[in-house]
Amino acid sequence: MILNQAGTRRFKAYTSKHLDELLRRAGLDDDERLRVRAVATVLPFRTNAYVVDELIDWSAAPDDPIYRLVFPQEDMLPAADVARLADLLKAEAPNSEVQAEANRVRAQLNPHPAGQKELNVPRMGDEPVPGMQHKYPETVLIFPKQGQTCHAYCTYCFRWAQFIGDADLKFASDDVDRMVSYIRQHPEVTSVLITGGDAMIMGEPVIRRYIEPLLGLDQLESIRIGTKALAYWPQRFTTDPDADATLGLFQEVVKAGKNLAFMAHFSHPRELESPLVESAVERILGSGATIRTQAPLIRSINDDPAVWSSMWRRQLRMGLIPYYMFVERDTGPQDYFAVPLARAYEIFRDAYSTVSGLCRTVRGPSMSATPGKVCVDGVTEIAGERVFVLHLIQARDPELVGRPFFARYDPSAVWLTDLRPAFADRFPFEPADALLPI
Repeated sequence: MILNQAGTRRFKAYTSKHLDELLRRAGLDDDERLRVRAVATVLPFRTNAYVVDELIDWSAAPDDPIYRLVFPQEDMLPAADVARLADLLKAEAPNSEVQAEANRVRAQLNPHPAGQKELNVPRMGDEPVPGMQHKYPETVLIFPKQGQTCHAYCTYCFRWAQFIGDADLKFASDDVDRMVSYIRQHPEVTSVLITGGDAMIMGEPVIRRYIEPLLGLDQLESIRIGTKALAYWPQRFTTDPDADATLGLFQEVVKAGKNLAFMAHFSHPRELESPLVESAVERILGSGATIRTQAPLIRSINDDPAVWSSMWRRQLRMGLIPYYMFVERDTGPQDYFAVPLARAYEIFRDAYSTVSGLCRTVRGPSMSATPGKVCVDGVTEIAGERVFVLHLIQARDPELVGRPFFARYDPSAVWLTDLRPAFADRFPFEPADALLPI
């Protein structure tokens, strides 16, 4: 392994060309490896030396939760689709033929959920503003062109379509001036989230290009950075060549009077155990930034209350703020990873009940659905009918925020669209002429 001047390992990525040798390490036989490679033609695969060498317990693979977090599984897609793709790979079919079949499968996986390509795209006049989303009045998302990859890909990622090389499925732009102009024209915008991909895949000179122009916008109260880097490559903030310069940029944001918030993605307690993570957290907090943590609830990875309570407690000790437990979105291999909403609520409740009040900053289980962030508050019985109690934490229509509403109890429901209204002919975010679903 090549070392940098500080004596630490440089970043080394593993992609689909390395997949077969890594699957051998997990003990998979020839047929199993072929089927996993077939899945990887549809869903993106990327990991790195830190995840492979430091986080995965290879003696427990393929059942190890971190292994399952980054490596495709053969049953993540319908068996018939996997079989067709595996046959093409085994026959050494032309890449164009393999990709055509992979694209057909992808088209069935809802690559852009929650109306993000149609409903969230901002406009200046009649022209769309590339690389931005504006779902809620006060918040815009910026997708830097250079930040649309990650140090490693999560197998359940709801933005998997950003990583497959199809320009029609990607949000990205490097037109910083146009983005800033849009924000200036919308004084209701007080918060910017720089996301991807992973914003921290960018070096300091590049991310500075996106952040520095925002510092002069008096309307902005906060700048958020969406990142998994603390879990997948904490060296980004400690020993990478531009780590010090990056921390200096964070200090500039705080000195400019903006709240700089890291939206850090931790899926499992093991991702918090490395001394490298502790050092990275200390440095980020030392810059004046805050770190809030979030992750989806994922079957076979963290669908256990003890996992969440352990994770939140450790985060609290490290100075992090537990923020969200999400429900797996309705995209990609949702059928494989989804936890029914009733069970999701039980897991959240059981974990929440075992932590102190300082950990109870966390919210969930929350669905980032088309109308907004819908939180499952509980299951109860009203007038003899068992129902879900829900409310919108955030909404396209601010008038709906915080209003409770009810859905018929359905033990198999995994997403908002699986639910039916209770005590009403429609949900509050549906149009007045919406018909009662049968």
